[in-house]
Amino acid sequence: MHVNILNLRKDFGATRAVDDISFTFSSGQIIGFVGPNGAGKTTTMRILATLDEPTSGDAKIDGVSIVEVPEGARRLVGYVPDSLPMHRDISVHEYLDFFARAYGLTGVQRRQVVKNIEAFTNLTDIRERTLYALSKGMKQRVSLARALLHDPPVLVMDEPAAGLDPRARVELRELLRILSDQGKAILISSHILTELSEICDSAVIIEQGRIITAGTLQEIAKPQVEQQTVLIRPLDRQDDLYQMLLLIPNVVAVNRLENQIEVKITGSDEDCSGLLENLIRDGYRIVEFKQHGSDLESVFMNVTKG
Repeated sequence: MHVNILNLRKDFGATRAVDDISFTFSSGQIIGFVGPNGAGKTTTMRILATLDEPTSGDAKIDGVSIVEVPEGARRLVGYVPDSLPMHRDISVHEYLDFFARAYGLTGVQRRQVVKNIEAFTNLTDIRERTLYALSKGMKQRVSLARALLHDPPVLVMDEPAAGLDPRARVELRELLRILSDQGKAILISSHILTELSEICDSAVIIEQGRIITAGTLQEIAKPQVEQQTVLIRPLDRQDDLYQMLLLIPNVVAVNRLENQIEVKITGSDEDCSGLLENLIRDGYRIVEFKQHGSDLESVFMNVTKG
């Protein structure tokens, strides 16, 4: 399954929400869709889910155009909005059963599919509760369950982790990994960038409707690293280590933290590796040595202007 977004543009009057963006993702990939508020993420996702029409451009899901054949494209996409609509008088099971019928499932097949999806998303114990009485995390699970009923090869998820407690976020992350392993192509937006760093293969960073950078996390981080920050935690001899680091030519700054030393070093990964090798050779007992500041959150702060 291959999703191709081609020169997508969306105007709301004089405001251009999405400005000629193009990117691709495929089966088994989890793509982070990142940007400030108002960058155009939700609009792009709604277009991909065939809920909005683009002003120009297209998106093709295995060659099926969302513009020319929206009914066909709709069967290939499961959309998880940022919030579940409020329904006071319908239970979780009734809600999922309704959408299963809407997707054309009937009889024994429909009942089995709903039962399986309830079990997969851990909703079996609350299937008789009304949607209105559910917590944010439970509602997000119901929303994901509804999106999975027709077994779509593509999942589009708009801020699914917003407002979730730590346990619910871990559970969501585990579900996404399982779905990715099953071969689903997943596009997910979130403001919790540390979470995305842990689960995404690649990321697309968007600002003011335009793509700023895109690629694997390693690819988009590397061009931004003019100097690297390394955190070193020695077992002992911290004062000696601090003084020694000040004498290394490509070290531009050394800061003492509570039980670590922060080192800013110009150069590549090989230079960082060489620094660690030299420390060990000189007899320093290093407990922890890690690069800091090349994750998705740091890249986002570097490439966006807010």
